[in-house]
Amino acid sequence: MATTWKLDPTHSEVAFKVKHLVITTVTGYFRSFDGTVVTDDETDFTTGKVDFSIDTTSIDTNQSQRDEHLKSADFFNAQQYPQITFTSTSIEGKGSDEFLLNGDLTVGNVTKPVTFKVEFGGTVMDPYGNFKAGFEVSGKISRKEFGLTWSAVTEAGAVVVSDEVKIQASVQFVKQ
Repeated sequence: MATTWKLDPTHSEVAFKVKHLVITTVTGYFRSFDGTVVTDDETDFTTGKVDFSIDTTSIDTNQSQRDEHLKSADFFNAQQYPQITFTSTSIEGKGSDEFLLNGDLTVGNVTKPVTFKVEFGGTVMDPYGNFKAGFEVSGKISRKEFGLTWSAVTEAGAVVVSDEVKIQASVQFVKQ
């Protein structure tokens, strides 16, 4: 019997990290996102089908001018493409609490296959009677492969923003 799990946004976060000027890392967050996992049963997440969406206008790097630039056509073009989406194609078990989550990531008008590492944190009944499952998700993408090609170089020749973007999510789902 299929089990549906709904994202608990108050106990989840989605972050990204990108090198700035090759010497430091800037961390940003998406503050609005949604997701579901549908599994064949409540104990086998390798049977899961994951759908996840992120509101591109919710980007937050703790600097409003940079956030507005990231929402612009130079990067996410949030007005034309208000969501980033991910739909899984398979989940591979790599041990009792590790998985590879394969799927299609769409940023703007570009869809590419990606793989994320997932660590299963376990399941628990919360104090309110909700059965929850927790996961840590990580991966890397090339922003240029997704059409995020804006670039600049300093006078000294340093790249302003690296191509590699690290993605990290800590997500909690509630059994429906």
